[in-house]
Amino acid sequence: MTLTTAPRLLLVHAHPDDETLWTGGTIARYAAAGVQVTLVTCTLGEEGEVIPPELRGLDSAGADQLGGYRVGELNAACAALGISDQRFLGGMGRWRDSGMAWQRYGRTAGATADTHPRALVADEPGRQAALLEEILREVRPQVVVTYDSDGGYGHPDHVRAHEITLAAAERVPGVERVFYAAPAASAVREGLRKLAAVEGVPFTLPGEDDLPTVDDATVDTVIDITPVLEAKLDALRAHRTQVSLWTDESSGAAAYALSNGIGQPVLGGEYYVLGSGSGTPRTDLFEGLDVAGGAPLERR
Repeated sequence: MTLTTAPRLLLVHAHPDDETLWTGGTIARYAAAGVQVTLVTCTLGEEGEVIPPELRGLDSAGADQLGGYRVGELNAACAALGISDQRFLGGMGRWRDSGMAWQRYGRTAGATADTHPRALVADEPGRQAALLEEILREVRPQVVVTYDSDGGYGHPDHVRAHEITLAAAERVPGVERVFYAAPAASAVREGLRKLAAVEGVPFTLPGEDDLPTVDDATVDTVIDITPVLEAKLDALRAHRTQVSLWTDESSGAAAYALSNGIGQPVLGGEYYVLGSGSGTPRTDLFEGLDVAGGAPLERR
């Protein structure tokens, strides 16, 4: 049978910057390989904590203009990664960042005591899933990426993104696989060890088991992002209200921190758990699927 279906990848993320932090290298690799990549962002990230002192007046306790500013950051990151199709679920500003409260600082988060009436988690998930379903039917991706059932670390918006993605994907027959972005424990530990051996890292390095990860045995697919690492670094730089980036030319090491100042290694791979679908893809999310040209990352 002739393969005629072009590969299409769709990612569902909660806030601007999540696409880069969790899946930036994967996006860049597939975009560079000619795959149609669509990014759906659920909120504007209005409740984020601002790092640059000169921009802190934008936050929700001040002018409450952070969401609009972060749209500009997202556009710059998408340009760096090669995304030309970025959408906001329900339209820009339909749902607001729900915020979060740390339960275990740097590792586990949960809901805040006060939820904004327009927060993503304040509305019905069925309504949100229906809107995502419309996008899936339009775009017709074979592969969809989001977070696992705890949203990676418990953020309510990440959890909601997981819920609505699964609900929508189940109703669209053309979606063949849903993957969860999930850093492998051994890779994160090794990355932290390498950072600890380098002088000048400007962040507080956590213990080897203090960052959210998954057991290696649960990881199905590893995407090598070293060919597009510079694109991911450029996208991280674009999210300057949320991310501080440090690189060391002599060692090749790179690390980033959010507003908590806890350093995290920029890894050479991005890791995925197959949430639904068949097959045993190891190095390409499309491996084994009936797409034109075969698995995109295996062509080169």
